[in-house]
Amino acid sequence: MESFQVLFSKQAQKDIALLTPKQKEKLQQITQQILAVNPYAGKALKGELRGLYSYRLNRTDRIVYEMLEADKVIFVIRARSHYGD
Repeated sequence: MESFQVLFSKQAQKDIALLTPKQKEKLQQITQQILAVNPYAGKALKGELRGLYSYRLNRTDRIVYEMLEADKVIFVIRARSHYGD
């Protein structure tokens, strides 16, 4: 199976800047070792976020991404928040 390329939105880049070094390392592991190989590992979102997926980063934060299957791209929209907001 061909790996997906992982790209980050400007908002996701801002989110990443606020993460701790340990959280940044975990984010890199999730995006490169899990989502790039199997983008369906995340949970499909519903309602206003339909068409997007999420994957838990830690107890309070999740990664929100869009899968562009035809282009083999995972586009990370957000890299923190949502749980506990």
